[in-house]
Amino acid sequence: CVLRVLQWDQRAATVTVTAMSANLVRAVMQTVGSRCLCPAHGGLAHAATQHAHAPHASCPTHTPSASMASAPPTAAKEYAIEVAAATVRYGFGVTREVGMDAQNMGCSHVALFTDPNISKLDPVRIARESLEQAGVKYTLYDQVRVEPSDTSVQHAVDFARRHNFDAYVAVGGGSTIDTAKIANLMSADRTGEVLDYVNAPIGKGKPITVKLKPLIAIPTTSGTGSETTGTAVFDYKRLKAKVGISNRGIRPTLGLIDPANVMTMPRNVKLYSGFDVLCHALESYTAIPFQERPRPANPLVRPLYQGSNQISDVWSLEGLRIVAQYLKRSVDHPDDVVAHAQMHLAASMAGIGFGNAGCHLCHGLSYPISSQNRSFAAKGYADHALIPHGLSVMITAPAVFEFTGPACPDRHLLAASILGADITKAKRADAGRVLGDALRKFMASVNVEDGLTGLGYTSADLPALVEGAIPQERVTKLSPRAVGREELGAILERSLKVY
Repeated sequence: CVLRVLQWDQRAATVTVTAMSANLVRAVMQTVGSRCLCPAHGGLAHAATQHAHAPHASCPTHTPSASMASAPPTAAKEYAIEVAAATVRYGFGVTREVGMDAQNMGCSHVALFTDPNISKLDPVRIARESLEQAGVKYTLYDQVRVEPSDTSVQHAVDFARRHNFDAYVAVGGGSTIDTAKIANLMSADRTGEVLDYVNAPIGKGKPITVKLKPLIAIPTTSGTGSETTGTAVFDYKRLKAKVGISNRGIRPTLGLIDPANVMTMPRNVKLYSGFDVLCHALESYTAIPFQERPRPANPLVRPLYQGSNQISDVWSLEGLRIVAQYLKRSVDHPDDVVAHAQMHLAASMAGIGFGNAGCHLCHGLSYPISSQNRSFAAKGYADHALIPHGLSVMITAPAVFEFTGPACPDRHLLAASILGADITKAKRADAGRVLGDALRKFMASVNVEDGLTGLGYTSADLPALVEGAIPQERVTKLSPRAVGREELGAILERSLKVY
């Protein structure tokens, strides 16, 4: 297949989309030796796409019967992947083009979504000026809640339904973009309920058949990758856990990735959103291979999160490499333009990776961790008790990957090496520990809270956290190792302390 990658044009300070993916693919191939000769890899054989699920030499995932290049498989197993991502435009200053984009789409009245903090800053000011200069009418909605809840999402839906918008523009972090996605969906389905589209078993997981309006996403954090994905997450108070809608139908029409919008992020916003990128890359790369999923009866219900696959692997690994090189640098050096620009790009790259492969246990456990928070308030965020999403994801990462290591040791070792670990003498049986230690070292270098106890939790809270994670099948079923209450509890117990 031909992959399209982003090529930086130093002189024009823009990004052009090209078909020159060969260099990126070669870089992935050269990272490790040639070992996997399965047809799924077309003989190119790079261990970056090798997924060993058994301790013996043969690769059950990569036998001819399991590959995309093989004869049609049994009805029980998946045989195809479907890759979807929003169109993105990357470059300093692209926020100023949003008015022309809205005009080019034929928009006459757009909803401009943001949160109370970002509404006072340059990204929103510039977007408003651009819309005004293009003669596009807009109505500002600046009541998005950081880490949205079912109540805040419904408030946004009610706002959207009171108007007849022909497009949406979201300027902010993942909270703003996700809220705009849901408002756009529910204004198209005016009689439906948000839970109709939330993934089962919490919601009905209804397919999207209504026609949505264009959505232009302008991210102001380098984390969620929401500008590229068909995912929207919010806190469902009754369940005391976050829930999600995952459907290609809600992905943005266009993402404007402007590094100028992230240069003034507070330190912790920068750090925790970067952790989200890191875990997106790691989880999607180590997720269950797509061939091991059940095959849907109809392409319409093929899930957005499909498991690791050859295309997502490329984006996830490149995102991981950028994070390893630039996250700490961007945190330590607020004026480092290159580091901030690279992290903004990494968020979208990992977004394309996980947006099609999916995440697994770090995210599944993060939802009750953030939702059941009692008093922890992260500096640099909102004025209410809040465990930022990226922090809630990262806090269990060392224990998670120690647990998943035996399922696909080669992938864990490769990820550890990208993060700086010396794997020359590492044994495959130690892959999970090696990656877990690499993550602990990274967390210590940026002074992350010491596990769940650092966020205010005790061992007495673990049963409730487990129960909050059990319904998160949208992601937990993508773990390369099956989990139940006992396994989730053990991971959480090991996460009480990180160091």
